[in-house]
Parts: sequence; structure tokens; C-alpha cells
Amino acid sequence: NDYTINNIVMEKFNFVAMIIVLLMYVESVKSEIPLAPALYVFGDSIFDSGNNNVLPTLAKADFKPYGSNFDGGRATGRFTNGKTVADFIAEFLGLPFSPPYLSLRGSLKLTGLNYASGSCGILHYTGNFIGKCLHFSEQVDLFERTVDRELPRKFDDPEEFSSYLSRSIFVVSTGSNDYVNNYLQPNIYGTSKHYTPDSFAKLLIDALSQQLQRLYRLGARKIIMFEIGPIGCIPSFTKKLRHNGRCNEEYNTLAVIFNNQLSEMLKNLTSTLQGSVFILGHGHWLGYDAIVNPSTYGLMDPTSPCCITWGNGTSACIPELVPCRDADKHYFWDGYHLTETIYRVIAIKCFNGTSLCIPKNIKELVED
Repeated sequence: NDYTINNIVMEKFNFVAMIIVLLMYVESVKSEIPLAPALYVFGDSIFDSGNNNVLPTLAKADFKPYGSNFDGGRATGRFTNGKTVADFIAEFLGLPFSPPYLSLRGSLKLTGLNYASGSCGILHYTGNFIGKCLHFSEQVDLFERTVDRELPRKFDDPEEFSSYLSRSIFVVSTGSNDYVNNYLQPNIYGTSKHYTPDSFAKLLIDALSQQLQRLYRLGARKIIMFEIGPIGCIPSFTKKLRHNGRCNEEYNTLAVIFNNQLSEMLKNLTSTLQGSVFILGHGHWLGYDAIVNPSTYGLMDPTSPCCITWGNGTSACIPELVPCRDADKHYFWDGYHLTETIYRVIAIKCFNGTSLCIPKNIKELVED
């Protein structure tokens, strides 16, 4: 009868509806599962998210207008107006931002940590005239302490722990300060007198290689190392030095020499360290292209800082002064660092593009 037919139809409808709801729930849960268990961050002020806040140094960004576009205008210690490349990568992986190791309170985070420190570099004495910072080998020391003393307590057995580390993503951005705060400061350091551009790059690459191998021995397998950007284009130099065009190309050549050696070193590590994948963050070209062809990236000002800085646009933001209204149209945030807009482009292209992070992008890396 009609009553029975209606019941059967309703039961089938309810069953189908239940399946649809269940599938939607499964998809929502699946989308919340991170693509990697953790993101570990190393480097300098490009990635620093607050470690320098607790160090005795002049290199700090724990005051406004830094963070003007970050989480309601909160200054965290990031040397930009918003998120860093590492922050965007964390978001794309489905992970929370990796908290600064030195400011960590309470339980250790299993989703990653940030050891980056502004003004420091690969060499232990780089940037020390500004104050205390964590050079790269010190950052690896802290990660070693994390691996030896803190993380093992979170895992039931060594195999589970090893798998966690091997599937985690490690990002590194260091080396630019070895030029900006060392080699190109002849009144403070003698490195430019004692090393040619090629021999200085080799000194840096050899030291960097040793620390990347330490990370491998500590369990890291998926490591992304970003190139040095076009340092000859930063306002700290362009507003002080004579140059043709928008950049000091002599300084940019120093970065290119380093980057070329970096590329070869990473290929060599991948081929010699079993199970490792070292990715080159080939971002120098993009950084340079955005300066010489700003309209392609929606930029209006590729040369001047958005915030009002000390030294007439050549240094850090002056505390509490209101920055430009259109930070998303600016390439530089202060005299050294980029805006969130540029960091977003770099992160997107590294995550799923084909030309920036090579030989694999991050999406392909996590699927290995």
C-alpha cells in the first residue's frame, strides 16, 4: 500500500542522507589531518617568530608596527607586518605555527618548533656586534637537545619516533646575514679582506653542510634550504650606496655565487645521505623579478620600506609609528625585510609550484 511504499522511500532517503552526512564528516576529518606531523624551522630574521624577544640584542621586532597585519595587529617578534614563509608553509601543511623554542612554556609541541634567530648566520661571529643571537650551529644544538631529552618522552618506541622525524618537514633560511652583517661590514669584520667572494662562499657552504648533516644524523630526512635573496636590492644598501638601476648588482653577485655552491651541495647531500631529500628553495630569481617587474606581482613600491624606519629608510621600524596603509603593495616592510605579500607568493610557489622549490615542491615532498 501507499503507506508501506512511503515508508520504504523514506527509509532509503534517510539511509542515503546518512551516507552523505557520513562522507562529508569523513572528508572534514580528513582535511584536518596534517600533511606532515611537524614543521621544524631554522634560520635568521626571515623565519624568526620570537626567539630574539628573550635575547639581549638590538635585533628585535616585538613592538608595533611589526605584526600590523598579524592576528589582529599583534607584534610577536616576526620581522614583518604579518606571516612569514614558514607560517604559510605550516598553514598549507595543516599545522599550527611552529612556536619559538626560547619562548616555549608548558608542554613541548609535537607539531614542530622554531629555532630561527634574527641577525645571526652560519658563522658563529656573524651579527654579534648587534647583540646575542643563535647562529645556525647553536640552533642545531637546541634541536639536538630537543631530540635527545624532550621528544622521546612523547613516543612509545624508537621506531615510532624515527618515523615521526623522517616524515616531518625541516625548513632553513640562513646565510644572508653572513654578508649583510659580516662580509659587507669591513669596518667591523675583516672577512672581505681575507676571503675572495668564491672562497667566502665556500667557507659558508662547508660550515652549512656540516650542520645539515647533523640534522640528518638527528633524524631529519626532508629538508628545504632557501637561497639567499637579492641582498643588493635591500634599502639598507640601495639608499646608502651609488648604483645603477634599482639594485647594487655587485652585492647581488655575491649572493649568486653562494647560491650556485648551495645548489651543488644540496644535490651532493641527497645523493650521499641515504633516504634524504634536500630541496633547494630557488627564490633569488623571484625576489629579483618582483623588484624589477613589480606590477606583475601587484606591487606599487618595490624599493622603499612600508614602515617609517631609523636611518631614513635604511634600518628597523621606529616603534609605534603608523606604517603605510597599503602594505600589500610594498615589497619591503623595513630596511631589510619583506612584506607578508612577498612571503605568501614564495610559500605558495614552493608548496605546489614547479619552478621555486626544486627538484620537488613541498606537496610532492610530503607524499614521498
